[in-house]
Amino acid sequence: MQSIAFELHKLFNSQKRYYFPFKEFKQEIPQNGIYIIFESGERYLEFDRIVRVGTHTGNNQLFSRLNQHYIKENKNRSIFRKNIGRCILNKANNPYLIIWELDTTSAEEKKMNSYLVDVEFERQIERQISTYIQENLSFCVFRINNREQRLFWESKIASTLAQSKELRPSSGWFGNYSPKDRIRASGLWQVNGLDGECITHIELEELKRILIT
Repeated sequence: MQSIAFELHKLFNSQKRYYFPFKEFKQEIPQNGIYIIFESGERYLEFDRIVRVGTHTGNNQLFSRLNQHYIKENKNRSIFRKNIGRCILNKANNPYLIIWELDTTSAEEKKMNSYLVDVEFERQIERQISTYIQENLSFCVFRINNREQRLFWESKIASTLAQSKELRPSSGWFGNYSPKDRIRASGLWQVNGLDGECITHIELEELKRILIT
């Protein structure tokens, strides 16, 4: 019997794959659901290795969430982008990494931290992040309309992958430059939600049914 990590890769590698630019596919991408991201050069056995699992909390916001990762150059709205920026700066041993960690989203945080931010330099980093994501990442999606169910399956899938002993990033994976231990160890571009319960065999069959409906 194959492992659940194997079955998840087999399942998601068989789904329709989207690449940047994906605007023309807006009508077929579900309004609510989960995205599974793959990265060029990352393999697990005969499959493209999954490097991120994500969803959205607001209603009808899946396409918007994908745009926040791929297009909108604001790392404070996408922890995925922020994590890639961390790698860019850490690889270069750039001390600006400390400033990159600051959040200026709220009015209070902006008042406290904005004077430290080099706006033009961050624009350059954001452009590099966009280039990396657009050139190296692809994804599949599946529909789940209920918010609680989206969060349930996101946690289940991510936790199963993170806790698998089979999955390893390649030596050339860009995430190896991350200052976050959990990213380097798991091979996933995420830190939170990796300690939940893993998918059971019964849940795996349920997930397969969700993907074919």
